[in-house]
Amino acid sequence: MKFKLKSFLYESLFLAAIGLSLAVADCLSQSFPATNADSSSGKTLYTCGMHPWIIQDHPGNCPICGMKLEPVHRQAAAAQAGPEKILYYKSTMMAGETSPKPGKDSMGMDMVPVYETGSNSSSAIVVDPATIQLMNIQTAEISRGPLRRTVRTVGTIAYNETALTDVTTKFRGWISKLLVDATGQLVMRGEPMFEIYSPELYSAEAGFLAAMNSTNDSDALALRDAALEKLKFFDISENQIAALEKSGKPEKNLEILAPADGFVIQKNIVRGGMVDAGATLYQLADLGIVWVYAQVYEQDLPYVKLGQEAVVRLSYLSDREFRGRVTYVYPDVDEKTRTAKVRLEFENPGYFLKPGMFVSVQITSELEPSALLVPDSAVLRSGEKNTVFVALPGGKFDARTVELGPEAENDQYQVISGLQPGERVVTSGQFMLDSESQLREAIQKMREPMAPATPMSPIPATNESVSGHSNDIQKDAVVYVCPMPEHVSITYDHPGNCPICGMALVPVTTRELQQLQPGGKVLYYTCPMPEHGFIHEDKPGKCPVCGMTLIPVMSAPGAETNSGAPGSPQ
Repeated sequence: MKFKLKSFLYESLFLAAIGLSLAVADCLSQSFPATNADSSSGKTLYTCGMHPWIIQDHPGNCPICGMKLEPVHRQAAAAQAGPEKILYYKSTMMAGETSPKPGKDSMGMDMVPVYETGSNSSSAIVVDPATIQLMNIQTAEISRGPLRRTVRTVGTIAYNETALTDVTTKFRGWISKLLVDATGQLVMRGEPMFEIYSPELYSAEAGFLAAMNSTNDSDALALRDAALEKLKFFDISENQIAALEKSGKPEKNLEILAPADGFVIQKNIVRGGMVDAGATLYQLADLGIVWVYAQVYEQDLPYVKLGQEAVVRLSYLSDREFRGRVTYVYPDVDEKTRTAKVRLEFENPGYFLKPGMFVSVQITSELEPSALLVPDSAVLRSGEKNTVFVALPGGKFDARTVELGPEAENDQYQVISGLQPGERVVTSGQFMLDSESQLREAIQKMREPMAPATPMSPIPATNESVSGHSNDIQKDAVVYVCPMPEHVSITYDHPGNCPICGMALVPVTTRELQQLQPGGKVLYYTCPMPEHGFIHEDKPGKCPVCGMTLIPVMSAPGAETNSGAPGSPQ
């Protein structure tokens, strides 16, 4: 019984697989015209309309269903006639560096031509106009524009810590009257807040009046100045001192004035209570400028800089936005949320921004003023590579592998290599093109055996014997480092300048990077180009052959270098 059940299941799965293959073959046969796998060859391939994976180089019948095999028509020979057109020139060392005319790149190397592959590339697909309309293929032109990255997050409004003021007294006393008696009340500088009786203050007033009524000899003038200074040290205003001098008698209760503008956010005083010198009676907060604490994920921190413009929006005022600046990025990251706190500063006319509110925050960073941008909808991601279909004249579509940079605004990405300005890319319907491209690649592989791999050019023997590098150095990945010895511990996957010291980054292989260990001793300085590895200098400078910046070759920390290190001069 179990054996019959298994047999039934296997037969069902086999029939389902055949049905799926028939559906795929029918879809492809309706959407695309047949193409030749190798247009340069005189051979003709034959395939089955019901079983497209059956491909032969001679006519006959399908071994599965017995149907007659049909030829796979080649593309028109006129499309392949004529010399190849050079689109642009690119650098072999600096990814993404191109030029419309021949010349040398920024590293002094000759740039190589990139030919128009739309007519003779095996990746080019020809689709008739009716099928293009049926598939609803849409394209967009590649252009240059500012590379901006917008960081969106949330934040909380807080008081401006530099605008907080404590109201205190420098003497002990008793509160006789409260003039500001509620939290949240707005007070202005010089406005009376409360009245206080203090025996110490009363004695200072009496001493000042006695000194004023004394003779005008030098001792009396010194005593008068000392009594006046004592009142000023008690924060008694000039107007209050003038009123005391005019009345001629000390005041039992004296008004204490507000030292600054602001809202009362703390009140620690009641009528009749006793206060000590230095005790905080009120705390005032000026809300003319407020702070916003935003939480930024650590992967977005490179796009947040001091002085950048920031925009906040409130949920209860959706019709307006407030603009401010980034004033501080805190040096730690929260272990639980993996976010760093960023402080923003905003003008607050009308006091719409109230401490404690939640706000939505946008911080826009301009990474480059002009960058090549591609829509996100045009990119097919396979995990290992990114593919874009370029629309060529005559209904042709070419599959390009592109290298992408950071994400930009409006669902766009920076293009480092693979595309040129003015080219049109497919933004809709490219999945059907990708299916046809993979089918054509499969036909090409079955058409003839795979060509042998091109052998790598060996490194000159002088390089191998002097620098100690073997031929498999070309297999190493290339990274970019700063030539400063104290900065070589940081590697970058793109050319540019060191963000620490501003020096130009130089390319090195991962094998060479193992010798650039911080903390070791500098053995010598060499050229990052493998063919110039025989250059050994005692001090930093430029390569005498190609002019590139020399990089330090260092011993491992703690290693003995007096006996000679691998690759060092003997």
